[in-house]
Amino acid sequence: MEAALCVCVFKLVACFVVSFWREVKRSEKGSQNSKESTGEERERERVDGGYEGGDNLENFLRVSKEQPPVAKFVLRVSNVGPNRRFYISPVYDKLIRTIDDCVWHVDSSFHGRFTIDFEFLELKISPLNGGEASPVWPNDATMQSISTQTTLKCLSRMLEESILSDVTIHTADGTLSAHKAILSASSNVFQSMFHHDLKEKESSTIHIDDMSRESCMALLSYLYGNITQEDFWKHRLALLGAANKYDITDLKAACEESLMEDINSGNVLERLQDAWLYQLEKLKKGCLMYLFDFGKIYDVRDEISGFFRQADRDLMLEMFQEVLSVWKPV
Repeated sequence: MEAALCVCVFKLVACFVVSFWREVKRSEKGSQNSKESTGEERERERVDGGYEGGDNLENFLRVSKEQPPVAKFVLRVSNVGPNRRFYISPVYDKLIRTIDDCVWHVDSSFHGRFTIDFEFLELKISPLNGGEASPVWPNDATMQSISTQTTLKCLSRMLEESILSDVTIHTADGTLSAHKAILSASSNVFQSMFHHDLKEKESSTIHIDDMSRESCMALLSYLYGNITQEDFWKHRLALLGAANKYDITDLKAACEESLMEDINSGNVLERLQDAWLYQLEKLKKGCLMYLFDFGKIYDVRDEISGFFRQADRDLMLEMFQEVLSVWKPV
């Protein structure tokens, strides 16, 4: 009877792992499975060499070879009848690669019908390219990611469909609708507008006359979490000005990083001026390095005189100091 019980457990667990793997692929989660069986019938199936779910076993062996699961589980065995007895196994925690890994000895015997319940406390899958196995059930990070995606979809709808909007933004060439709560949470400047007795609070309007409607929409898309890379790249200079004006530090940092990526002879002087205007130290150092350390100052010699006529004196002094630091007399 013990042999029959072991074989039954093996078949149930093998089928469960494969079924659970399929459920994972469908993003349907489960943690328990139970099945009632007769010991004598299972023993006959073992002798005959076949049982329902043979295809599942074949799939299980393939999956176990490619991405061996690490299972942590408990077995509970009980007989059926008035004198019911229970057997509860210790907690198993093992890597399942072959059929032998799915056979466990149960130190008990039952006659007639019995029930086997197995509860998976944790199930991990090894990645195809190797490395540490990861849980298939949602953890805190996974749930947070799902929650974040759902929230961003809701915010996107609020912006695009003007759901319960309560503030109007007047731009240089049009108007937009937004929400005071979103703007206030994103910027201390916006929060002050609506918190104190200012005209923006009384009229529920904001005038951003130094931005086009399209650029301002890119700003709102950033604040609502649904801006595209294309829109960010297209409007990054306008976004930089808005980030500086409304004290949106993360947007300002993102714009600075982006502007450093494509410094060239055609824009380096303009970038240097923007870096000085908005106090972007990394961008300023990147421009000065491009001009002097890389010797590109000769590529802009036709534009440099006009730049010096408009540049701040302190910036010119810093550029002169940079020249002295890299100049090596022959």
